[in-house]
Amino acid sequence: MLLHRVFSAALVLGTAIAAPADKRKVGFNWGSEKLKGVNIGGWLVLEPWITPSLFDNTGRADIVDEYTLGQKLGHDAALSILRKHWDTWATWQDFNKIKQSGFNLVRIPIGYWAYDTFGAPYVQGAAPYIDAAIDWSRGLGLKIMIDLHGAPGSQNGYDNSGQRMTNPTWQSGNTVQQTLKVLKTISDKYAQAQYQDVVVGIQLLNEPFIPKLNEDGVRQFYRDGYGQVRDTSDTPVILHDGFKAPNTWNGFLTPSDNNAQNVAIDHHEYQVFDLGLIKMSPREHQQQVCNTAETYNGADKWTFVGEWTGAMTDCAKYLNGRGVGARYDGTFPGSTRVGDCSWQNDISKWTQQNKDDARGYIEAQMSAYESKTQGWIWWNFKTEGAAEWDAFKLIDAGVFPQPLSNRKFGAIC
Repeated sequence: MLLHRVFSAALVLGTAIAAPADKRKVGFNWGSEKLKGVNIGGWLVLEPWITPSLFDNTGRADIVDEYTLGQKLGHDAALSILRKHWDTWATWQDFNKIKQSGFNLVRIPIGYWAYDTFGAPYVQGAAPYIDAAIDWSRGLGLKIMIDLHGAPGSQNGYDNSGQRMTNPTWQSGNTVQQTLKVLKTISDKYAQAQYQDVVVGIQLLNEPFIPKLNEDGVRQFYRDGYGQVRDTSDTPVILHDGFKAPNTWNGFLTPSDNNAQNVAIDHHEYQVFDLGLIKMSPREHQQQVCNTAETYNGADKWTFVGEWTGAMTDCAKYLNGRGVGARYDGTFPGSTRVGDCSWQNDISKWTQQNKDDARGYIEAQMSAYESKTQGWIWWNFKTEGAAEWDAFKLIDAGVFPQPLSNRKFGAIC
């Protein structure tokens, strides 16, 4: 049973770590080596659009995220669903395919509730799977970035934070201190020198939506989280840019700022969550890559694009939230129909022109991110049925470049 193997792997790792070890260094050459990674999304933090069947099979329309899964079904029923999902959604075979496809890193989102629910209706049990992923990655030669993807009260209001809501409530009450408590648990363990051959970054928080948060509070949280990691080691600390230009963080947690070292900025780049962008032709999407390239350039810290996609539509089922439609076909509130969503999610329905359009867009992004930043991490390694986002489906269909350096089309920018 996979769960037994997960805990066995954790036990073996724990035993190894208890033994004396020579001082190691981070097993990735930040600043010279390029990140070419893939996200393991939808595994330890549910997202309805990645695994819509998990939500549909509950038979309840009011379950829209991981929070309501536990809240509406109760602990035992939710745990039964989650345990099966954790055991099967990401496996050694998946990690092996990632390695064989030429990627060098996996970014693994996890929610705060894996370590402490603080009384919320989330279900615990995901934490040991990080140890399994480390075991798999160590054996395969992959690196890992651990990404705290959900904070108490939600840092952005998106279902990918664990709890969907109109406005984030992180920063209210003691939610920030709770988040730091969880990060301390993570950094006390995974920032140890004995993990640095595999864990090459700890991301303090995914996508805090600064336009709806107190920015000074976010900055202080970053300082405190950075300090906690440094209490253990020099493992790189990853800051999400909060939907601000990465260079607006210049001077913050840099060597000139109390000698802060080994800090990187994560920038996310999508072209599907905007009514104007969704209307673009494939060629215009490629040109948009060139037009925006300088917006994430010029930071004084290592910068990388930690989420991006080949999607040029928002047609993936539940992408905008369970029960919410798509801008592309006009079913999203306030949108105007651009085209038909009936074929995008099934790659067997793509014409050769569709495949070439997608590949050209992917190649344009890879080239831009590799030239302007420290690299990229694709979202997502796989989905149930969202082909535009699915690295495995795109690789198998000859759309995602193999090897990664292969370019079918010439330079766009």
